[in-house]
Amino acid sequence: MKLILTQQVSGLGEPGDVVEVKDGYGRNYLVPRGLALRWTRGAQREVDSIKKARSAREIATLEQANEIADRLRGLKVTLRTRTGSGGRLFGAVTAADIVDAVKDAGGPDLDKRRVEVRNPIKTVGDHQVAVRLHPEVSATIKLNVAAA
Repeated sequence: MKLILTQQVSGLGEPGDVVEVKDGYGRNYLVPRGLALRWTRGAQREVDSIKKARSAREIATLEQANEIADRLRGLKVTLRTRTGSGGRLFGAVTAADIVDAVKDAGGPDLDKRRVEVRNPIKTVGDHQVAVRLHPEVSATIKLNVAAA
């Protein structure tokens, strides 16, 4: 099955990429979740617009990505949030919360789609969060979640 990705899918591609996947994966997972569209001849215009939007917000060069990664490595990020008894959070920390905390700590503006929260953050304490800045560069943010 030939699909056009509308969002970044780890291990598959970036938005705007035309990919070939097995029918069940495309029909049952990617398309219903809005991660991809079925490819048609007329969809090429859609691919072009997605790639144009991606290039506008993408980190342009490898040097720029390395510079941002260095800034993130030296940054101490603290996120204050409401907690219940035992240090459990009400809900979980989202990628948008992390982006806001990085900006408040004096870090660079990040795209929340680039932040990878592999395991939901639901407790106070220190956590590690990965950020994909470029296909070849990723950085790790040391995040301290504290009670408000």
